[in-house]
Amino acid sequence: MKEVKKGTIRSKIKRGDTVVFISGREYNRYEKTTKGGKEEVQRVPLRGQVIAVDPRKGKIKVEGAMMMKRHRKAVPQQGIEGGIIEGEAWVDISNVAVVDPKGGKPTRVRYEIRDGVKVRVAKSGEVIPEPARKANAKKKEDEQ
Repeated sequence: MKEVKKGTIRSKIKRGDTVVFISGREYNRYEKTTKGGKEEVQRVPLRGQVIAVDPRKGKIKVEGAMMMKRHRKAVPQQGIEGGIIEGEAWVDISNVAVVDPKGGKPTRVRYEIRDGVKVRVAKSGEVIPEPARKANAKKKEDEQ
């Protein structure tokens, strides 16, 4: 029987971070560009914001990446409309990397304590800012 991990599992990628794909289907995206009347096709890895993080499974959802379609049957008794629902699929965390705020390239994240505060730091030494939280979370903090 598989052993269940206990305790808190954390991820170095947070919701709201800008990430770039370093492998997988979205890494091999091809885009057409026009230069001087010539049409060129080049590979451009997708960049996007992280929508959701599941550290226990090691998965994330990235805005506009790995789009999937789900066919849903209508259930009038419950008020559910039928149709084709399009949404993002879960992607493995190992397929993406955080974008370095200094150079704009993929980077690894480490933690350091600077001025008594634990911060995320990129390989370039630049501090990765914490992603903006929703307004509701800030209101709760102000009330306390």
